[in-house]
Amino acid sequence: MSGIDTGELDRLWAEFRGAVNMTSHELAAWLRTAGSDPAQDRGRRVLAILRKRRIDVTADDARLMREVLATVRAATTAPGGATAGERRYRLMSLGHDPLR
Repeated sequence: MSGIDTGELDRLWAEFRGAVNMTSHELAAWLRTAGSDPAQDRGRRVLAILRKRRIDVTADDARLMREVLATVRAATTAPGGATAGERRYRLMSLGHDPLR
């Protein structure tokens, strides 16, 4: 992948795979049942990344991976005004099940 060195990509990949704790099969099933939501587009992009090999990650993929990591961190450290159910729904649309 251009624009990111191998060491940085390795760290990003490991962090992303740690935060996105649903398998590609689980996320695909969730996205099919979750209904229409703006987060679904990001969820489908996350799903595409989960199905890739690390070496095939693009600069756009890396950008989304960083966004997902920031979203998961923010939602798990400072939950804000959303209910636990809303927060879980939103996070699961990105491949993170907070109950795991």
